Amino acid sequence: MAALIFLLFKFVAKDPRLYKAPEGTAPPPFYIRALLVLTCTGVSFFHGSNDGQKGMGLIMLILVGTVPTAYALNHTVGRSTVVTFAAVSTEVAGAVSNYIEPAAVVSDTGQELERFVSTHTYQPSTMLALRQMIVDIRNEAVGYGSLGSVPQNMQANVRNQMYLTSETIRLLPKFGPKFSDNDSKSLTNYKSFLDKSTKFIPSWVKVAVALALGLGTMVGWKRIVVTVGEKIGKTHLTYAQGAAAEITAMITIGLADGYGLPVSTTHVLSSGVAGTMAANKSGLQMSTIRNIAIAWVFTLPVAALLSGSLFWLFNSVAK
Repeated sequence: MAALIFLLFKFVAKDPRLYKAPEGTAPPPFYIRALLVLTCTGVSFFHGSNDGQKGMGLIMLILVGTVPTAYALNHTVGRSTVVTFAAVSTEVAGAVSNYIEPAAVVSDTGQELERFVSTHTYQPSTMLALRQMIVDIRNEAVGYGSLGSVPQNMQANVRNQMYLTSETIRLLPKFGPKFSDNDSKSLTNYKSFLDKSTKFIPSWVKVAVALALGLGTMVGWKRIVVTVGEKIGKTHLTYAQGAAAEITAMITIGLADGYGLPVSTTHVLSSGVAGTMAANKSGLQMSTIRNIAIAWVFTLPVAALLSGSLFWLFNSVAK
């Protein structure tokens, strides 16, 4: 993609300054600078939207584990939303009833849903347990009035109920009975209410992670910039090549973010730069390409081995 965009640049934009390497510390012409600022901004935005999820996820994991009374449930879900949630719950409970077999029996709704979520093995009792859990959650939400009013000692329990129900609904289309279109829409709508209540991130966490990413880039930019700009190709990166690589990174990371696919921004951008070098017939520094490829290949198994070893060590010490 980067190679094609670079060739398109060459076909449309004839300014020779686009295809020259930067000279000393002299800034590029204004319109080229504006183009690079625009593409850099796009890469930054999508980089944050993808890589930022790791930081936000870790922070929320810590907050939910250490301060469940404040972060187990979304306290912004107020009384008006609870009223709507109660109506949707009643509708969904009725829809689930259509798939409950007369002979179905369940002794513990929570254990039955946990069994289904962990084993993916559907039983007639699963739908009965789901309906009962939906009714219980509805009664709790209506009784407390809002999620912020749920007693401290009940916050984690209500969250677990909602999360377990949401996961059950997510898995049922694959492992459970075949739902009608209307019932499937009702379940999906109900699940969105549950997810809004449990899968949320406060604004201050988003801002904190964004600042961390920005400050980290400001501090550690030089090594990456030198590698990407000077050590991938045999010639220095030109303005057109940089813009083409960044447009490619914007599109690729944006699509990955939209589809929930984790990617490496550096991986995508350096691959784009390599594509522009190939299109420009500049040649590639194979030692750099080899080192990057080796790092990509070994990162996953080494990280898995290290985390597995640490888990084993901590387990051994804890015993």
